Amino acid sequence: MRVLMAMGAVALMLVGALLAFAATRPDAFRVEREVVIAAPAEKVYALIEDFRAWPSWSPWEKLDPGMKRTYEGPARGAGAVYAWDGDRNVGAGRMEITEAAPPSRIALKLDFSRPFEGHNVAVFTLEPRGDATRVTWSMTGPSRFIAKVIQTVVSMDRMVGNNFETGLANLKAVAER
Repeated sequence: MRVLMAMGAVALMLVGALLAFAATRPDAFRVEREVVIAAPAEKVYALIEDFRAWPSWSPWEKLDPGMKRTYEGPARGAGAVYAWDGDRNVGAGRMEITEAAPPSRIALKLDFSRPFEGHNVAVFTLEPRGDATRVTWSMTGPSRFIAKVIQTVVSMDRMVGNNFETGLANLKAVAER
């Protein structure tokens, strides 16, 4: 009985230490990736500012082919809205283009409702480089306590960064065709 009580006390101390450590983690996160695409900024920009073009390059589109998609507002640029409702791989949410500065910058407000609620900002910046374009995709947002606990095991950069890399590689392939 004493051994079980001692093991329980150790387990509680470890959980307490994990929670205390999580509380020290930053209150916000940032994930960023970039790629150079051998295409003019205008061509790349058009693939990003039109949500109907995202199935050709977005990594999340391929995770759930049966995902329900809805579009609102203008077809492209500021005010364009894309909402999705999919399986556990993609969840559900909504994004809206809040800033469109052709052909150099697009900012999106991301609202996730499932599997976890989240409110983030994604930004695409495009910089001409001769006959090519450097594209940077970043996402920032708050880290609530539960996210901090999860990030003690797997960082947000690791969870999302690979998807950004895949998306940028897909965008590169589509734009360079």
